[in-house]
Amino acid sequence: MGNRLNEDQKAFYRQNGYLHVPGVFDRRTVQVLGDELDWIFETWADHDAAWRRPWRETYMTEEERREANLLAINDMHLHSDLWNRATADPRLVDRVADLIGPHVELHHTTLHAKPPETGSPFPLHQDNAFFAHAQPLYVDALVHIDDAPEDAGCIRFIPGIHLDGPLVHLRGDGAPHLPVDRYRLADTVAVPARAGDIVFSCLWTIHGSDLNRTNAWRRVVRFGYRDPANPQIDGFALNQYGCIVRGRRPKIPALAGMVR
Repeated sequence: MGNRLNEDQKAFYRQNGYLHVPGVFDRRTVQVLGDELDWIFETWADHDAAWRRPWRETYMTEEERREANLLAINDMHLHSDLWNRATADPRLVDRVADLIGPHVELHHTTLHAKPPETGSPFPLHQDNAFFAHAQPLYVDALVHIDDAPEDAGCIRFIPGIHLDGPLVHLRGDGAPHLPVDRYRLADTVAVPARAGDIVFSCLWTIHGSDLNRTNAWRRVVRFGYRDPANPQIDGFALNQYGCIVRGRRPKIPALAGMVR
């Protein structure tokens, strides 16, 4: 199958809204990309990016809340040629094409790095709350640079709920998230992964993660890809073109006013 997904994998994604594919990137690729992160950490990363809202009382003890932190940066591919080339790697984008169609546009990249023992959790949410699109033809590809066992705060999903479409999120003094009394980590499925693995998810899939309680980093880079004919309706990078990493961009009048 090479870089392609098989029928069982595609069916699993359609039914559950996520898919774990082991070993997409080899050890050498992961090492090179990980080494580049050292420079990005020092130069560009936000070292205090943990989400701050009352939901933290549900996820952490008082001591954990004092210590929890997160390193993050958006659009790291704009700062590094290595990461820019990675966004168009056929091992990745050919599989994305199996999920959303032959034309693939890069929307953004985001680094989420959980430090050892204090890496902050994420409350349950849909990524649609951050960059809403008209259709579910948008895939987040979570590229794992480190091993992410369950106790390191691996990604967790509520399977199948993406079929219900976008949900109303709590907003205000922090990042959007779903009510913690209705959407609980206890109701999710953990997806532990190894370095080099990729976890794909639909932007309507509910997901989150717990605290990193290990003595190792948990570094994950999210690559957001969409069908270029899927219009964005709100949120981050609204009215902006992204790079076409596979196929072509169709000429659609509704998209003609986007920023080049």
